[in-house]
Amino acid sequence: MQRDDYLETAVRDVLTADEAAADRRIGHAALLLATAGASDAADRLVTQWHAVTGRPTSVLADDAVRARAWAMLFEARGDRPQWADALVPLDLDAEEQAHQAFLARRASDLDGLFDGSPVAGAVSAIAPKRPDPVRDALAAADLDAWAALAENHPNPDVATLAATRPLAARLVEGADPLDLGKEWPDQCAGALIAALRERHPTGPASLPDLVAAILRLRGQRAPAPASPADLAATEQRLGFRLPDDYREFLTLADGLPADVVFPRLLPARELRADGTVLIVSDPATVLLTHTGDSWRAVEVDLTYGSTAYDSFRALLEHHRRLLEASA
Repeated sequence: MQRDDYLETAVRDVLTADEAAADRRIGHAALLLATAGASDAADRLVTQWHAVTGRPTSVLADDAVRARAWAMLFEARGDRPQWADALVPLDLDAEEQAHQAFLARRASDLDGLFDGSPVAGAVSAIAPKRPDPVRDALAAADLDAWAALAENHPNPDVATLAATRPLAARLVEGADPLDLGKEWPDQCAGALIAALRERHPTGPASLPDLVAAILRLRGQRAPAPASPADLAATEQRLGFRLPDDYREFLTLADGLPADVVFPRLLPARELRADGTVLIVSDPATVLLTHTGDSWRAVEVDLTYGSTAYDSFRALLEHHRRLLEASA
């Protein structure tokens, strides 16, 4: 599995696919992280998915193999996270027997083609069966063999892997058969949580609450607000009125200190303009541009490309979501 390709596809699915497909992607990613020994990242992803969608976490374990996979992982780690309260408890001994039968089953190319037809049973009985090397590897509890077979698969079947009881403990302990590494699971969870929040925007209803949330997430105190005299002098110096939402922001906090992924936002007295472009940060990577009757915010990134937002507030909302995803 190519990690970068997987994450790019997963983020795109969460942002643009229909709800069922997006849920399946989150469910697969959470199991993928759990099978890499990153239970905390998996729990964080599922918890945030539930928080922003409002759907029951049982949606992520709505077939026998996925439900079995989570149950085996919980047994191996010795606890059930709070989000798992919505999952039906399983008889693990019975599930282990069912899974071994599932792994031993030989499939046919004709399986499923005649479902509902009177000849379905006859076709199933006479159709030639073929071995499945992936299931054979799991039936033998050969994690290395499974990893070699799944290495180049874009969406490896981690549910069937995790549902294999003899392997669950090794996975929880960090066997990491797909060699995801120590840092990638947290990066994956963070990126998908950010995508979820882009798809399901929630947050403070007012700009004061939004600024307070950003400062709380950063662990910072708000600078003193700009005074009416400060704003009047700044607008006189620049030769135009500041955008309403940005002007309100300055009355709450006269700029903001730098953050790990965000530059210092300038106080009113340091603002400068270049034509219709207002430079509001140092370095000059956050700009407000005036077009027609409206202002837009632009975040400049020379490496990955610039991003435009409908307003300064929309830029702050994006920054808040990134902070929440990394919290």
